[in-house]
Amino acid sequence: MTTLRLFVSVAEQGNIAEASRINHIAASAISKRISDLEARVGVNLLYRLRGGVEPTQAGKAMLRHAKRVLLLLEDMDAELSEFTHGMRGQVRLWANTSSITQFLPEDISRYVERFPEVGIELREETSRIIVDGVREGLTDLGIFSGHTDSGDLETRVYRHDTLMVILPTGHPLEEHETLKLEDIAAYNQVGLQDGSSLQNQLMREASSLEDPLKFRVRVLSFDGIRRMVEAGLGLAVLPEGAVIPFLEMGTFTAVKLDEPWAKRSLILGFRDYKSLPVVARTLIECLAPESS
Repeated sequence: MTTLRLFVSVAEQGNIAEASRINHIAASAISKRISDLEARVGVNLLYRLRGGVEPTQAGKAMLRHAKRVLLLLEDMDAELSEFTHGMRGQVRLWANTSSITQFLPEDISRYVERFPEVGIELREETSRIIVDGVREGLTDLGIFSGHTDSGDLETRVYRHDTLMVILPTGHPLEEHETLKLEDIAAYNQVGLQDGSSLQNQLMREASSLEDPLKFRVRVLSFDGIRRMVEAGLGLAVLPEGAVIPFLEMGTFTAVKLDEPWAKRSLILGFRDYKSLPVVARTLIECLAPESS
C-alpha cells in the first residue's frame, strides 16, 4: 500500500523530488518502488520528462484504481477502529406503534448491551411520516407497516405480526375460535386516530363490507384501546404482541382474526446502507440481519 500511496503522490505532484519532500522518503527509494511496480504490472506507468513526470495512459488507469483502493482502506481502518476502541455515536430511529409495542424494547436492549456507548434517539410516528422522514434524511432508520409504499428506500423485513380481535369479558363473540371482519361489523369499535397504518388498513378492508365499521372511540395508543375495551366501549383489532401479554389480567378476551391480511410485515427502511454511519449499520444488522 505504501507503493500505491507514493505512486499517487508522484502522479499528482508531477515530480519525484516533490513527492519525496512531502512523504519524507528519499527520491531514489521512490524511483525504485515505482520501477518495481512497473515491472510487476508489465507496463510503463510514467513518462520520465526533463522537468518531471506524467502518467501514461496505463498510469492514468492505475491512478484511478489506486485512489479507489486507498479510499477503501481508509474506510476499513475507520470502521475497524470503531470496534477496537468501542462503538460510539447516535442513531436516529423512527418506528410505528406496532413495532415499539411488540418488539423494539427487547431488540434495542440487546443492542445497547453490546454497544453501551451508542445512543438511540427513538421516535414514535405513523408509517407514512416515517417513510417520508427517512427519505428526507430526518432519521437514519425507520420501521413501518409493510402496507406503506416505501418508494426508493432500501428495505429489509424486520418482523411479522398477526392481528387479533379483543373483546370485553363476557362478550357474545368470545366463544368463537376465529372471527371475520364482517362478524364484528355490527358492534361498536375502538380504534386509533387517522394516520395510523393499522387504522388505515382496517378502514380499507372494511370498505367492501355491507355495513361499515362504527367507531365509538378513537385513541392514540394500543394501551388506550385496551383500556377502552376493558370498559366495555367496544371491540378492537390489535396485533397479537399488544394483546397476549395482557390476557392473564382477565379484563378482556381475544380471538384470532381470520383474514388473509391479518398476517402483516413490519419493514426496516433506510436510504443507502453503504453511506450510513457504522453505528446505524450495526443496528440494522441487529434488527434485521440480511440473511434473515
